[in-house]
Amino acid sequence: MAGTKKKFDFAIDRGGTFTDVFARLPDGRERVLKLLSRDPQNYQDAPTEGIRRVLEEETGTPFPRDQPVDTSLIGWIRMGTTVATNALLEREGERTALLLTKGFKDLLHIGTQARPKLFDVEVSVPDVLYEEVIEVDERVVLKQRGCQLTSKNTGDSLEVWRELDLEQVEKDLRGVLSRGISSLAVLLLHSYTWSDHEKAVGALAQRLGFTQVSLSSEVMPMVRAVPRGYTVCADAYLTPKIRQYLKGFTSGFKGGLKDVDVLFMQSDGGLTPMERFCGSRAVLSGPAGGVVGYAITSYSHGEDKPVIGFDMGGTSTDVSRYAGQYEHVFEATTAGVTLQAPQLDINTVAAGGGSRLFFRSGMFVVGPESAGAHPGPACYRKGGPLTVTDANLALGRLLPSLFPKIFGPGEDEPLSLDETMNHFRLLTTEINHFLSSKPSKMSVEEVAMGFIRVANEAMCRPIRALTQAKGHDTSQHVLACFGGAGGQHACAIARALGMKTVFIHKYSGVLSAYGLALADVVEEEQEPCSLQYEHGSFSELDQRVERLRKRCQDTLCARGFVSAQITTEVFLHLRYEGTDCALMVTAAGYPSNARSCRAGDFRSAFTKRYLKEFGFTIPDRAIMVDDIRVRGCGKSGIKSVYTTKSGEKHAKPMTKCYFEGGYLNTSVYLWEELPCGHSIQGPAIIIDKNSTILVEPCCEAHLTEGGDVCMTVGSDPHCALGTELNTVQLSIFSHRFMSIAEQMGRVLQRTSISTNIKERLDFSCAVFGPDGGLVSNAPHIPVHLGAMQETVQYQIKSMGSKLKEGDVILSNHPCAGGSHLPDLTVITPVFNKGVSGPVFFVASRGHHADIGGITPGSMPPHSTSLQQEGAVFVSFKLVTGGIFQEEAVTEALMAPAQYPDCSGTRNLHDNLSDLRAQVAANQRGSTLVGELIDSYGLAVVQAYMGYIQSNAELAVRDMLRDFAGKRRQQTGSLEVESEDFMDDGTPIRLRVQINEEEGSALFDFTGTGTEVWGNCNAPRAITLSALIYCLRCMVGQDIPLNQGCLAPIKVIIPPGSILQPSQNAAVVGGNVLTSQRVVDVIFRAFEVCAASQGCMNNISFGSERVGYYETVAGGAGAGPGWNGRSGVHSHMTNTRITDPEILEKRYPVVLKHFSLRPGSGGAGKYRGGDGVIRKLLFRNEVVLSVLTERRSTRPYGLLGGEDGAPGLNLLHRADGRILNLGGKTSVSLQPGVICSFLSFTVFFCSVVILCISECILAFDLCIFL
Repeated sequence: MAGTKKKFDFAIDRGGTFTDVFARLPDGRERVLKLLSRDPQNYQDAPTEGIRRVLEEETGTPFPRDQPVDTSLIGWIRMGTTVATNALLEREGERTALLLTKGFKDLLHIGTQARPKLFDVEVSVPDVLYEEVIEVDERVVLKQRGCQLTSKNTGDSLEVWRELDLEQVEKDLRGVLSRGISSLAVLLLHSYTWSDHEKAVGALAQRLGFTQVSLSSEVMPMVRAVPRGYTVCADAYLTPKIRQYLKGFTSGFKGGLKDVDVLFMQSDGGLTPMERFCGSRAVLSGPAGGVVGYAITSYSHGEDKPVIGFDMGGTSTDVSRYAGQYEHVFEATTAGVTLQAPQLDINTVAAGGGSRLFFRSGMFVVGPESAGAHPGPACYRKGGPLTVTDANLALGRLLPSLFPKIFGPGEDEPLSLDETMNHFRLLTTEINHFLSSKPSKMSVEEVAMGFIRVANEAMCRPIRALTQAKGHDTSQHVLACFGGAGGQHACAIARALGMKTVFIHKYSGVLSAYGLALADVVEEEQEPCSLQYEHGSFSELDQRVERLRKRCQDTLCARGFVSAQITTEVFLHLRYEGTDCALMVTAAGYPSNARSCRAGDFRSAFTKRYLKEFGFTIPDRAIMVDDIRVRGCGKSGIKSVYTTKSGEKHAKPMTKCYFEGGYLNTSVYLWEELPCGHSIQGPAIIIDKNSTILVEPCCEAHLTEGGDVCMTVGSDPHCALGTELNTVQLSIFSHRFMSIAEQMGRVLQRTSISTNIKERLDFSCAVFGPDGGLVSNAPHIPVHLGAMQETVQYQIKSMGSKLKEGDVILSNHPCAGGSHLPDLTVITPVFNKGVSGPVFFVASRGHHADIGGITPGSMPPHSTSLQQEGAVFVSFKLVTGGIFQEEAVTEALMAPAQYPDCSGTRNLHDNLSDLRAQVAANQRGSTLVGELIDSYGLAVVQAYMGYIQSNAELAVRDMLRDFAGKRRQQTGSLEVESEDFMDDGTPIRLRVQINEEEGSALFDFTGTGTEVWGNCNAPRAITLSALIYCLRCMVGQDIPLNQGCLAPIKVIIPPGSILQPSQNAAVVGGNVLTSQRVVDVIFRAFEVCAASQGCMNNISFGSERVGYYETVAGGAGAGPGWNGRSGVHSHMTNTRITDPEILEKRYPVVLKHFSLRPGSGGAGKYRGGDGVIRKLLFRNEVVLSVLTERRSTRPYGLLGGEDGAPGLNLLHRADGRILNLGGKTSVSLQPGVICSFLSFTVFFCSVVILCISECILAFDLCIFL
């Protein structure tokens, strides 16, 4: 199957704009062709047209367009397509209904409950893919006591609590069909392990006439209902569109391609027969071909040097990594839909040739907005904006004379240098006006070059995340560049990352198509499992592996492969017991032994990979097998034929290109004329039909034997950077500082062990200056923003010269800038040679699920003093001289037991593991800061730290001036004020006085209520966090988030108030409740939006054996021009909710109901978002704690909009009584019986908790600021 003799073989990548065709001719020659994907005036289907053209031109025989193509000369066709991707992006799939377990109709609307953009008050989340929902009154739960049936797949014991009512299901399905919906997605809880109910529904639906029925248990049988639900919906939504396209495609050939081997590329990098190509596996079909292409052509198995794939397109850039094996992920998000399916690990950044260029508040900004194909860049002559492509054109790196004349309204003109330069002159004038105080002005070329450098840095960030954040050295990689725009940036990006080699394949412009020709046919089998990886389970594991292996082999044999062409690889999805982080592990390189299963030594493979990725192992924990996967490959890819050329290289007339040192004479070469084996010194431009390669100064390009370009990247020739402000460098340093904080966050998430940090992402990481001022904060949890700065500055004042290299500080006390005690902050000073004190600080703050106190979870609803809330750290040396102080910190974590009714931490192991993870994250940040200093020098790095803070200050001042001007015109006043009340009646009052001339403001909280007898007291740091969050939201653009935001602000908080309580006041609720109320008060004063849910709905439960904590979403406030989002976290938090199946698998609880609460959002011209209803049934004795607000004080409407409904916490007793728990309570739950909704009687626990989160408000009048 590697190639068909005397026939034409085609590999075709159908993209959104262009279709690339690679053809292997009968005589062994190769042809490539590029044509528009849509050209209805000339042809109906681009792949068909590409095949027709090659056949006609090579055979000399006419193949008329209006007749089906004769297939007698076609051997095979392989295709990758963006049909599914585009349908997902444009929401143009099939009309679909979702059928799911009763009580969960809004599960996929709520999703993880996190909002995608932290600082957008208008929460925008892509729409769900289904049009209607059918709730099925059925329920299967995992056995915890007693057993009815056992899963055929995993071995889990299950109980059917409610049998499937097929008669009612049939009525509901007929109703859906009558409304013209014929595609059905089915998602029933725990169907990944027991699928009988789903299969019964599927059989019924097919009998009734549904044309597409997708079952989650078949599409992806993996635990986690939400991503499995998204995946099955995508399958039902997209597969009919794929079928529709395939029908049109095959109709263009005689016999409908019946006798031709037609294969399609899947998201995992493997080919599959046309009839098995489905929506859930098709979303990355196009990019996957490119990954296969560069992996096979660029990676040398002899050198084993890993490769970074760099695919720069018009609107975005894809990066990926290959080191001998394809790197897969099993959950990834595309177009707002999280798919749970094997996919190549491809990271996308919104920076491409069409990315727009802006100058905002003194900073060069590239993207994320794109000019798109229409109107396109300014040089396309269609009135488009300035883009990265224009910047390259302005610098002479693109040559209009060598481009086709396809631009302008008539699509018959060349690229317009004049349009580009006119736009750049205007922008340069604007920039120089801003820099009027500087003695020198920027030229047009300097401005264009600045944008190129900023774009390059933006594209470096995902590469660093793909390598450094996973423990790999970026500089030890080869950069494999493909795509139309990447060659212009390859040298600069490689140099910035320390890479020495760039490889550009001769088919780089069509590498996705070429990759299809090189790819293997893949067959995968996977099933869930719940076995422990230990000797007693090996026999069953071996049997199941062999069964799946045989299925793969049989399927591939049926497709014409012989045994010698087939290979199989076994994967186990492994995790440590009690954790949620599973790794899909292969035993390649770890042969089986007496202590392993026959497929290999998976224990050694797992522990080694876990140690590499996370920095630690857990030797005393059992290893669990979540899934068994076998990947079978039929070797079918072609082998590339080198076409060596000889002769002399001929340069076109010289051109001039602009580089850092100015204009340089630059040689121009046509790639097709270059002989193999020759070298070209930079600067030079190499051009082919589909791409332009820039060989920068101090770089050398070499033509390989196969005609590919291999570039050696020399050192950066630019002059040393001084401490004087350079606006281009300002943008670059902003990216670098943010990248450090982001990488710290990735290390913390990878190396932590607790659900709170690893899964719910309840943590933040940041970089601080030598004065403790915030420099950069990754977009994690808003309530941590300003508070961490206060913590670092307290340690500087407290410890001063006592801080030494190798020390790490732990703190959580409110007087030291803490938010509440469970948020443990770990601070590492960064030292530099020759400087006595710290030159920077890095810090990480993570929420620990338990640190002791009067209730499990350390979130007591009725605490009245700090000691009741857990372990306290003011300035504790967690690491001294590089040694982790385990004994001392253990003693401190157990210390709360000395107080009445209190306990020490109930989860010491997780505390210590997460603290080590925070230390590791800080160490990564410290190393990256050190590398930045080594590159630029301490004085320069600290100077730009100050400039970045000044830039944030400028953006806030501009926002305040703009607001003041509009306010003065509307009311004649520059003062605003607002007030709101906590549920106990405590007022929070704010009066803001704005100085329009200075762009400054006084925020005065005088009149706010006194410290309360309870735990809603909020330390001063909380108010500062809320304020910096609000300012960043109101600025409305992507600015660096740092202490500069507060520079124009003066804050008055009365001592002894609820916002600045005494040192030992209880504060656990202040962080999660009062912080939200402070945001509402600030936004009310500025009339930004109506109130949100106003709290975080904290629910925790536990015993001596188990502990769990979650925050539950509500509704977001409406604003001027938008409705509030329902079922989402707002403002000061953005943590995820645990998936229902994980919750029930790991904890003694059944989630009875989780949906939106209709009508709870306030009415108005723009409605507030609805809250949610969440019912928990407890199956063991636990202590439940509820800490909530807005149970008596309604969330306010704004400008005439109505208030939202208050929240409600109810307890349902076994005797039928329903009790209102109030907003804050702790209750012990005893065993009992619930019979009201079960098909048979089982003994559980005594209560169901109904948590209805409060909801949200409305806008009425269109009065905009």
